[in-house]
Amino acid sequence: MISDLKFLLQRDLTALRREVEQYPDDAALWRTLPGTGNPGGTLALHVAGNLQMFLGAQLAHTGYVRDRDREFAVRGLPRADVLRELDAAALAVGAGLDALEPAALDREIPSHQGGQPLTLRRSLLQIAAHLAYHLGQVSYHRRLASQPNA
Repeated sequence: MISDLKFLLQRDLTALRREVEQYPDDAALWRTLPGTGNPGGTLALHVAGNLQMFLGAQLAHTGYVRDRDREFAVRGLPRADVLRELDAAALAVGAGLDALEPAALDREIPSHQGGQPLTLRRSLLQIAAHLAYHLGQVSYHRRLASQPNA
């Protein structure tokens, strides 16, 4: 299961990186568009922060400190800065999952979901689904932002 999660997370991070690279320019990455809740840049930073926190800091003990409010507040960063955050997230995924022992998957962890018990396995599956969800949003946003007159 760990190798499958690593494959899926790395695959989707690579796809997210490609989406960010394909924006027509840096400004389009931050454009607020009808029918989208957040610009692609915001979503990419949010995903990168999520992965660096949960896989890097919590599993690999990287020391990463997340600033979730900044992920949603910052605008106008150059695309290269967003790509660096995605690259750091990819390193965190590798480090976190490489440090994980299979027996740890069934360990209960603190949950922010109404106090419901949560295993590390379920949390990692949620993280993979979270990345896939936001990848789709960024892909949609990029396609809209790439249209003339967007």
